[in-house]
Amino acid sequence: MAYSIDSLLIHGGQDGDETTGAVNVPIYQTSTYKQDGLGENRGWEYSRTGNPTRAAVEKLIADLEQGQYGLAFASGLAAINTVLSLFKSGDKLVVSDNIYGGTFRILDNVFKNFGITYKIVNTSDQAAVEAAIDDEVKAVYVESPANPLLTVTDIASVSEIAKKHKKLLIVDNTFLTPYLQRPLTMGADIVIHSGTKYLGGHSDTISGFVVVNDKALADRLYYLQNAIGGVLAPWDSFLMIRGIKTLGVRMDRHVANAQKIAEWLEQSGYVSKVYYPGLKSDPGYEVQKKQADGPGAMISFVLDAKYDYQKFFKNLKLVTLAESLGGVESLVCHPASMTHAAIPADIRKSVGIVDELIRLSVGIEGVDDIIADLKQAIEASV
Repeated sequence: MAYSIDSLLIHGGQDGDETTGAVNVPIYQTSTYKQDGLGENRGWEYSRTGNPTRAAVEKLIADLEQGQYGLAFASGLAAINTVLSLFKSGDKLVVSDNIYGGTFRILDNVFKNFGITYKIVNTSDQAAVEAAIDDEVKAVYVESPANPLLTVTDIASVSEIAKKHKKLLIVDNTFLTPYLQRPLTMGADIVIHSGTKYLGGHSDTISGFVVVNDKALADRLYYLQNAIGGVLAPWDSFLMIRGIKTLGVRMDRHVANAQKIAEWLEQSGYVSKVYYPGLKSDPGYEVQKKQADGPGAMISFVLDAKYDYQKFFKNLKLVTLAESLGGVESLVCHPASMTHAAIPADIRKSVGIVDELIRLSVGIEGVDDIIADLKQAIEASV
């Protein structure tokens, strides 16, 4: 029987424990497993290689993304590191021009040392993507909506370009989660998540995920997962399963709040620009509406020049200045000095990551309380 995404969030993957009937998957807090003889085991050998609790959340994320194979990691960057390890010296990636700063950092400061290079492109411009592909390019790496400017890429169209040139399409789906967007169904080859964000949802667990459909690709990734070793621990796997169960109800509230806040910001007179694909004025609005079940709950905005962004952060009372996103609490950050500080200033400014840019992760508090806090903090920052 095919279940809706709302039911899969609760019953997908491994539904409880068959041995005892426990409705929750047990935490198998063990590093190793008794073997019945040389070369004889009961399906488990060593918990870096495989653990029943981790296997349950890996199956769950695969089900939610409508994929066949899921892998769980100790962080989103551990997941990204493993995916990038598919490539070898001389390979090149085409990368979205505004992506998570940690992704840029690992590409620029780690994998570049091994001869793996990248080309930054506005992936919402399909002609630019196609023009950037040459023999050295092995993959296109997309965030949609992208971090922090919420640029929307037409995943199906970029997938057609990638397939025509026999390149992989990698999509970071952290901002929307499989509740709102499922890139594999649009032709992506690899989907990445920082599970730390909305999937966990409570700012208490660090995790990462990768989902694929192709078995040969999955086998290569499983090998790298075991060889590199950045796997998700049993306790954190349990917490991720628990967090995912409420993803649907949380995301509904996140998105409803974000829509109201974005509309308020747009007409407030306090900002010079609002980035949010749920606004009809946003250039990605139509594509977002076509390929996803909602615009997400991330908003970026540029304070008007008459306000001091540093004073704004100091005057907030309900909304918290902090790294990360996707928790039940509203968080703001300053991309230029926090999440995207690793990106050179000239590149940041060329794509719009200016000093006055503020990124808001809209929580599930009372929306009027969030707006009131933003309003008083802005007015106090003249």
